[in-house]
Amino acid sequence: MSWPASSTGAEPLWAVVGSTGTGKTRLAIELARRVNGEIVSVDSAQVFVGLDIGTAKPTPEERAMVPHHIIDVIPPTTQWSGASFAAAAEAAIAAVRSRGKRPILCGGTGLWLRALVRGFFEAPPIREEIRAEVRRKLEVLGAPAVHAELAVVDPVAGARLHPNDTQRIGRALEVFLETGVPISRLQDEHGFRQARFPWRAIALDWPRERLVAHLDARTRGMYQAGLIEETRAILAQGVDAAAPGLGAIGYREAVLCLSGKLTEAEAIEATVIATRQYAKRQRNWFKHDAEVEWLPPEASVEAVLGVLST
Repeated sequence: MSWPASSTGAEPLWAVVGSTGTGKTRLAIELARRVNGEIVSVDSAQVFVGLDIGTAKPTPEERAMVPHHIIDVIPPTTQWSGASFAAAAEAAIAAVRSRGKRPILCGGTGLWLRALVRGFFEAPPIREEIRAEVRRKLEVLGAPAVHAELAVVDPVAGARLHPNDTQRIGRALEVFLETGVPISRLQDEHGFRQARFPWRAIALDWPRERLVAHLDARTRGMYQAGLIEETRAILAQGVDAAAPGLGAIGYREAVLCLSGKLTEAEAIEATVIATRQYAKRQRNWFKHDAEVEWLPPEASVEAVLGVLST
């Protein structure tokens, strides 16, 4: 999907981005309170209703401090895309600005942010028989096996995607089967060159060892807080174990634990490893954006304002 150039004015959007677990929510709330702002989430897991512990959603107290948008907007059974997010974010930004406030983007889903500020690659229509074939492969063979098949026909996409990212693996394979062209080539040709919104962003640059230790402790804390019980409750509502929401890090491992394929200790360790890998991918993604300024983890809101206001 593509949109015309933004008509909301030339004022740059401000964003707090970077790896998971680096304090984006805390900093965005401080920033929003300082500048009379509201937060527009850029997180592909926090959109799901009921997935709270494993997505590290802002607490009710944090949401009471500052209005948050694009959190708890779809059920775990719904598949959302970057284009869906960009449309919702544009509406939220316009609404925030209409109230005389400043929208503050906050999150680590780089592809969604890029879809908002630079436009989005529109995938070709996919025939239903191809969709059905890919769904059957994912169900019968599992995401890692289908990921291996994708890596043969589209090595670039294979390298970009996690072997358990069911939604994006399926989409990439569908595009190849429909067109005979790797989705990575189509995306690179698009190039996200529409420049729909000017923007500036900051990310907190944690030392690797410190961030790894923090993420490990946070992940174990999620399990202690009831991640498996939360997942069990979602499944008890009739949500399929292969639903898009349950493919998020933490939930997919909890599903495997509940099905007896992993012990709880194994699920925790698998989540720890997946979280570390995800944080690394996020860092690498945002390191390529010239609009992102990297600041020390202890950066004050005054330092952030100094960067974003220039």
